[in-house]
Amino acid sequence: MKKKAVFFDRDGVLNEDEGYVHSMDKLRWVEGAREAAARLTKEGWLLFVVTNQSGVARGYYGEEDVIRLHEAMNEEIMKFGGRITEFFYCPHLPGAPVARYDKVCSCRKPAPGMILQALSKYGLKRERCFLFGDGERDIEAAKRAGIKGYLFPGGNLDAFIRKVLPPVKD
Repeated sequence: MKKKAVFFDRDGVLNEDEGYVHSMDKLRWVEGAREAAARLTKEGWLLFVVTNQSGVARGYYGEEDVIRLHEAMNEEIMKFGGRITEFFYCPHLPGAPVARYDKVCSCRKPAPGMILQALSKYGLKRERCFLFGDGERDIEAAKRAGIKGYLFPGGNLDAFIRKVLPPVKD
C-alpha cells in the first residue's frame, strides 16, 4: 500500500494562533482539529505537523518546551483516536536575538525543508500528500515541496478538510 499523508501547520490550523503558544495551558484547539486528526488516522493517513517556532529564536521559550507541547498535543489527539506521526518544527529566524538560532535555513517556511524531510524519511509520494495551512507561506512551502496546499480560512477544520480533500484510493 502506498503511503498517503496530511501535513498541518500548527498555529491557526490545529490550535488557535494566540501568539507564541508553548504550553498546554495556553493552547486552545481549533474546532474540529482533534476530530479531523482522528478521522484521518482511521482512514489510513499519516499525519505530520510542520511549524515555524520563532519564539525559540526570540528567547521566549526553549526547544524543550516545543517538544513537551507537541507530546502533550499528540496525547490529547490520541484520546480522540488520532495520531500525529511526527512533529517537525523550525526554531530559526534571521536576525534572531538568540545567536544560535540566527540563521537562514531550509526548514523555515516558506522554505520546504520540513516537508521534504518527512517525504524522504517516510518514503511518501508527493501526489498522495496534502498540506493545510493558514498562511501564504504554508501554501508556498507546499508548492515548493511539490505537494498540494490548502489555505484554511478558519472555522471547523474537520468540515473544511471533508469539503476540499480529494479522495485518495489506497
